[in-house]
Amino acid sequence: MLIWFLPLFLVLLLVGLPVFFALLFAPGALLWLNGQERDITLLYRNLYNGMDSFPLMAIPFFMLAGELMNRGGITLRLVEFSQALMGHLRGGLAHVNVLSSILFAGLSGSAVADTSALGSMLIPAMEKQGYSRKFAAAITAASSVIGPIIPPSGIMIIYAYVMGESVAALFLAGIVPGVMVGVGLMLMIKLMADKYDFPVASQKSTWGERGQASLKAFFPLLTPVIILGGILAGVFTPTEAAAVAVAYALFIGLFVIKTLKFSELPDVLTRAGLTSAVVLLLVGAAMSFKTVVSLSHAPEQLAAFILALTENPLLLLFLINLLLFVVGMFLDAGPAIIILGPILGPVFAGLGVDSIHFAIIMCVNLTVGLATPPMGLVLFVASAVSGERVTTIAKAILPFLAVEVVVIFLITFFPAISMTVPRLTGFAN
Repeated sequence: MLIWFLPLFLVLLLVGLPVFFALLFAPGALLWLNGQERDITLLYRNLYNGMDSFPLMAIPFFMLAGELMNRGGITLRLVEFSQALMGHLRGGLAHVNVLSSILFAGLSGSAVADTSALGSMLIPAMEKQGYSRKFAAAITAASSVIGPIIPPSGIMIIYAYVMGESVAALFLAGIVPGVMVGVGLMLMIKLMADKYDFPVASQKSTWGERGQASLKAFFPLLTPVIILGGILAGVFTPTEAAAVAVAYALFIGLFVIKTLKFSELPDVLTRAGLTSAVVLLLVGAAMSFKTVVSLSHAPEQLAAFILALTENPLLLLFLINLLLFVVGMFLDAGPAIIILGPILGPVFAGLGVDSIHFAIIMCVNLTVGLATPPMGLVLFVASAVSGERVTTIAKAILPFLAVEVVVIFLITFFPAISMTVPRLTGFAN
């Protein structure tokens, strides 16, 4: 059944059917053709069961916290803080773009939110400074993939839910890879800035100006500290941490910096609810698909096929990275994790690859896929924000994608990069 499902699934995507419906229709149609009508009921019942989960409640809460932060003008404070630190460098606004993404990642955990919030602010500013619009859109899209890598991360919550891993361990394992992606992008900007004579964004800020920008950004930057600190100290679960993040964002926006108005809350709640609904529907559909795949014994067959190629774990990790990179070009990270995680995770665990290490490889690779042509979601968001064509942005983003691919292989073949922090804190062996 899996042989017929994949072509049908891809055809449905190519004709424009949303991923949610393709994930349900393709296996449902094949079950009906196979005379397994009884299992169709199981397929659609699991749509609800896949969403009915306490750990998954963290996703809408984190999205609401990010929306509150963005609407409350906190994004602007992070950009001003970044500019005070790096605006005086050649290619300063491009560096500011990347640093802002690193800081914003600790608030939202969403690449789409990052692209939308920072892009609408920084792309016009970069264009005014003399950068081409395609370059500004490309660096915004490339840096936005840091969002789901540095904690909190929606896709890591999904992976932990599907695979039974520790959310805290995954969050901690994502810190160093996320920073490496940011540093790698800045190095590429430095090389391009020297070659193409990028403009300097501003005069070097005085220590007083930096201190003032730091004070403005202080309360927003406390958000990831509260989230991670509370989880690691055992004060609250990741889901409770997400709810605390919402309460904190609401309190800061309304009563401390007073940039958020009560009249704006209905629109904020609506936007966060719609975004969360899309993600949770995809999770539910992917969990239904996972049930059908398990009935077909496809995981066992695919595992046998993979092991027949070679039993060398390093070579297999290289091949799987290529597979994940291709999958990420066409499929969103959340559904891809739910579909492939239960198939690939046990195979590599059996080969001695640490489950947390493999989780980070998979999450980072599929996250980079969000910025990869032809179907990378953040490319379309960057296109909508900038008004530049997707194909134009896709060409301009290639040097930055090369950097991110290098980071993927570094964390693949040097496990200490992602595993040191979880091990030092006692969340991994």
